[in-house]
Amino acid sequence: MKIICVGMNYKNHLPELSSKLDFSAEPVIFLKPDSAILKDSRPFFIPEVSNQIEYEAELVVLITRLGKHISERFAHRYYDKVTIGVSLAARDLQEQACEKRLPWTLSEGFDGSAVLGQWVKREDLKSPDNISFHLDVNNETVQIGLQSDMTHSVDKVIAYVSKFMTLKMGDIIFTGTTAGVDKLQINQHIDGYLEDKKLLSFDIR
Repeated sequence: MKIICVGMNYKNHLPELSSKLDFSAEPVIFLKPDSAILKDSRPFFIPEVSNQIEYEAELVVLITRLGKHISERFAHRYYDKVTIGVSLAARDLQEQACEKRLPWTLSEGFDGSAVLGQWVKREDLKSPDNISFHLDVNNETVQIGLQSDMTHSVDKVIAYVSKFMTLKMGDIIFTGTTAGVDKLQINQHIDGYLEDKKLLSFDIR
């Protein structure tokens, strides 16, 4: 099982990264290990390796068919379940890696850095082709996203990744975050929603 992530897929998030680069041509892809998964409302314990763990709410899709060299027009056939996830990033470590032009694997792949909500069928959502999501911290909405605002659509990402690696049943794709990321604090409570469905809830310890 692979955890595939798309970086910088919402234009309104780029200023938060102080990025002036153009990522519109191809998706920015990186991976997290399966040990990064945190689910079932388990608490996240802030690790000692970083002083700046930031939350990133994302639409997440579950691959349900084996595929290689998938055409973009057929990509929708390769997933039928979605959820909201929170990708956690050690921003200080990521910035250090980028400055040195090194991989940012450790800043994104630490234990618990891929928080998953409950899976739902796309067809059960009101707008399955333009899904909205939002994240609340201590009952205050801090991020709002809409699928249509992605630079690279879910189908394009699936087609692009499948050129390089075979997608297998059970693979997970985090599709990118929108504006509003911020530093986690101990004792915060996080809730995540697709449309009006609360699918994710966990505490920060």
